[in-house]
Amino acid sequence: MPATIRDVARAAGVSVATVSRAMNGADNVLPETKQRILDAAKELRFTPSGAARSLITRRTDTIGALLPDLHGEYFSELIRGIDQAARARGLHLLVSSSHGDADELAAALRAMNGRVDGLLVMSPHADAQFLSHNLPGGLPAVLVNTGIDLPGHASFVVDNFGGAQTMTRHLAAAGRKRIAFIGGPQGNHEAQERLRGYRAGLRTGMREIIFEGDFTEECGWSAGRRIAQAKPRPDAVFAANDMMAIGCLAALGEAGLRVPEDIALAGFDDIPIARYVAPALTTIHVPIAALGTAALDALAKAVKAPQSQAGHSTVMPVELVVRRSCGTGPPAYPQPPAAPAH
Repeated sequence: MPATIRDVARAAGVSVATVSRAMNGADNVLPETKQRILDAAKELRFTPSGAARSLITRRTDTIGALLPDLHGEYFSELIRGIDQAARARGLHLLVSSSHGDADELAAALRAMNGRVDGLLVMSPHADAQFLSHNLPGGLPAVLVNTGIDLPGHASFVVDNFGGAQTMTRHLAAAGRKRIAFIGGPQGNHEAQERLRGYRAGLRTGMREIIFEGDFTEECGWSAGRRIAQAKPRPDAVFAANDMMAIGCLAALGEAGLRVPEDIALAGFDDIPIARYVAPALTTIHVPIAALGTAALDALAKAVKAPQSQAGHSTVMPVELVVRRSCGTGPPAYPQPPAAPAH
């Protein structure tokens, strides 16, 4: 049988209450007594019960992260940023996905209640009314890329509109006349903002060329096949995220088209793989991991002082990264130094 707190108290010659205070880091335990308790716990291989501790401290030392999906490099980077900040604060991370479905999001919110000290909620398809009705009352929460302001909750958003507008203007300035856009899921705030930025970036007289998308590689590949067969064919493609751009790149190659000679290609997010495809992908750099870290830091502060939780909104800046896929920019890979002259 595993050792209990009573076993530790008996071995250390103290009360159960003293063991509990020592294990929870209380200041009212003498250093020598605390060390004796810790030594006894180590000898008995005693592991404190997290559930019992949370009953005393009213804290679980766990943060919940609800994301629309867990697939792909974007969410991997986001979770990495959240996890790094959580570990630095001694917090655990509980991650769940809504799969882009409002009912699943509501169920996940209910499941998290009582298990976590605070919530990070990334739900580009949820509106203010939905979140107001479903966020557990009194539980600190920070919103990520929801595109809404909810009183009492901090929020972090990416400059999706500005980034998309910058990319479209860059392609137009490079001489591209027919710039196609592969959009994201219907009802998704980020997708809507990137579409709006694309439209705002087109020059006067340029025609919109829009293909439906859903942020997946498969959808980018399907759109790429249609683009390759279009007449007249676009001379540039701007995909609303890098995953679709990479899928489109594969389809264009299968159709015998060269990127960027026959058609320029660009994405959005700057996921790690974007620089390693051939040709390397021109994209809008989003500080994905930093976004997760900033959101977790804000949530940790709200958990520590719930009464001071403010509803401020932070816009994360983005940056144009020019690589070979649009016909301009640095080589896809670092070039070796020139051989010395003889």
